[in-house]
Amino acid sequence: MTITGIGETVLDIVLKKMQPQAAVPGGSTLNAMISLGRTAGRDFPGTGLRMITQVGNDAVGDIVVSFLRENGIGSEGIIRAEGQSSISLAMLDEDNNASYEFFRDRNLPPFKVPELDFSSGDIVLFGSFFAINPATRNQVRAVVRKAKKAGATIYYDINFRKNHRAGDSLQQTEENIALADIVRGSSEDIQALYGTTNAAEVYQKHIEPLCSNFICTKGARETEVFSPGMKRCYPVAHGTSVVSTIGAGDNFNAGVIYALLKLKEPDWDRIVPIAHSFSANVVASLFNYVDKDFRC
Repeated sequence: MTITGIGETVLDIVLKKMQPQAAVPGGSTLNAMISLGRTAGRDFPGTGLRMITQVGNDAVGDIVVSFLRENGIGSEGIIRAEGQSSISLAMLDEDNNASYEFFRDRNLPPFKVPELDFSSGDIVLFGSFFAINPATRNQVRAVVRKAKKAGATIYYDINFRKNHRAGDSLQQTEENIALADIVRGSSEDIQALYGTTNAAEVYQKHIEPLCSNFICTKGARETEVFSPGMKRCYPVAHGTSVVSTIGAGDNFNAGVIYALLKLKEPDWDRIVPIAHSFSANVVASLFNYVDKDFRC
């Protein structure tokens, strides 16, 4: 089986009090895929991992592609385009929560997805701005539809930022939700999209008619999971010293996917603690992914 991540890749420059702290390859899906490369790639031999993305034909693109390969992520889905790769400034506040500014080359050629095959039992992870950006959303959706038709499990991370807002953002997001088997959104995501942090209300009114499984994370508070006839709340264990929240949600996604591989069945009582352990490992460092020797 193969795990495929679809999303934007960037070089994250991490700042605190206007001073650089780190420069690391990033992007929501990339962060999750690197963690899966370090865990699923090690613990489940024969599991393929690959990334579908576009990077520039520049030094930053070289860094990103090399880093993916070093962590066991196949590059057959990576398009190298003439232009500059994306860069983000990740600015940490006093509580080490991040806000972002993105710098993208608007002159990159249109994103063209390579021909890739999918099989029943595969898992596809997609989301964030890449999945609703007018320049990439149709291409992303075509890949997801192909994978779904082949029998893959589709995991959609809403990961919606206020600066993503456009007239059809909600429509585009809900079209993506309708393609998914599992949807994750943070309380900030649903507040920005639906004007409320009431996850039960959002699930009942907006998500359940489109996708039966919804996970709502609330940072260091609890995680709520909704499936038909089921609502459960899982507290987040405390005690980890938070260095940076960059990648916390992304690695929750990686933890859910890892747990699905490990458990072979959707047992949320076991899945969510594994996902929380991925997030806890990440927030203890300036890096966007779990440690290379991380085990759960």
